[in-house]
Amino acid sequence: MFDYNMKLTDEQLEILNGAQGATMAKVMQTLVMFGEFQGATELVPITHLNGHLSTSFGIGTLKPLFEVMEKLTDDEIKTVAPFTVNPRPLDYTNVKCNFFERIVFDKYLYNKQSLYESQLLKLGLKDKNAFTCTNFLDEVGNRPKYGDILSWAESSSVIYANSVIGARSNRNSTMIELFGNILGLVPNYGLLLDEERLASTKIVFRLSRLFDAQAIGLVVAKVAKDEIVYISGLDKHLGKELSEKVKSYLKDFGASLSAVSDTGLYHIDNITPEAKKFGNKLLKKDYKTVVIDDEAVQKAIKEIPVLWKDENATPNLCFIGCPHLSLFQLNEWTKRIIDGLKATEHKKVVVKTVLLASPDVITKFEDTVNYDLLINAGVKLSSICPIMFTNNPKTKKRLIITNSNKCRYFSSSRYYTNEDIINIIVGKVQS
Repeated sequence: MFDYNMKLTDEQLEILNGAQGATMAKVMQTLVMFGEFQGATELVPITHLNGHLSTSFGIGTLKPLFEVMEKLTDDEIKTVAPFTVNPRPLDYTNVKCNFFERIVFDKYLYNKQSLYESQLLKLGLKDKNAFTCTNFLDEVGNRPKYGDILSWAESSSVIYANSVIGARSNRNSTMIELFGNILGLVPNYGLLLDEERLASTKIVFRLSRLFDAQAIGLVVAKVAKDEIVYISGLDKHLGKELSEKVKSYLKDFGASLSAVSDTGLYHIDNITPEAKKFGNKLLKKDYKTVVIDDEAVQKAIKEIPVLWKDENATPNLCFIGCPHLSLFQLNEWTKRIIDGLKATEHKKVVVKTVLLASPDVITKFEDTVNYDLLINAGVKLSSICPIMFTNNPKTKKRLIITNSNKCRYFSSSRYYTNEDIINIIVGKVQS
């Protein structure tokens, strides 16, 4: 037994003392130790039981991960409810690789992918389509409700759940998220607490137009760093309702913000649920105010580094959808691409282009008239994680462009705005 100060219920104590076996005792011990490190004095029940795991890749060097998973599955331990997991790293059908790239992926990088996926299924993975970073979309079916307590870790899922839905989850570390979903409990600290959901900075946007969501997320990240922000002025451009368009915008905004900062929650005046309910009461007494205008956004975009050796090189691959696209966005991007091609002499995109979305969203999209239009335009659909795809030293040599600040931040991909991306892939302008 180890020393701890956390107040545990009788049932929790029984698990800790081995009533459900040695493995479950270790799971409970780990969660208690983690909670005490974070300053939590108790464990609280998860009220949205479907978890979401951030680790979805079978990298061979992660031996401790596979050993823990093997111990859990050997003891027939499962999560309290089916869970979803981040995207797979590979899709050779729609994102083709050459011989040398595949050798690195299959023999060295993700050589434990099949093993790991089998372990996930035994542990409680929802199904073989449950690989996505947008688990909260209606088509995927892992969407909590306002006030729900979660055990999630994926940064873009956590910030969406906290901000756009009004649920509550800390940005837990890998395996802590899993242990919480096995026990149905999480340490009560951080963003689970009312007082920790207050904003220290008020950002006032004074924009002449609505810029791309990922660019706005980058600008806010520069201000927020690891703090919670209360934003005003965006409702002028987004409106005051959480339409599919607005939810898709906030999905991308939050992903960009959380990728380059430690922020797990934001409030937007007149839009996000807690801001609608509490307004300026969400601001700390000593909050500061920062004004962001067109010039500040344009400056942030201009300062995004380009990691290509030759900045004038022609791109050979384009990824759109990090995080995964919503059904609304698949239809929107199809229209953009088709309209863009009509303005040129091209019938197909001139740069290999992949739109990324969850398997369930793609299935729904396949039933629309836009599916054939997109495929006939030479565009591929996939559910991989583009960041994981670029982990390969061979694929790093590819000249990849993206509209995702998150993707470019974790790879050597080059960022372009939505407008510039369209112009490049339809051959309207040179990169």
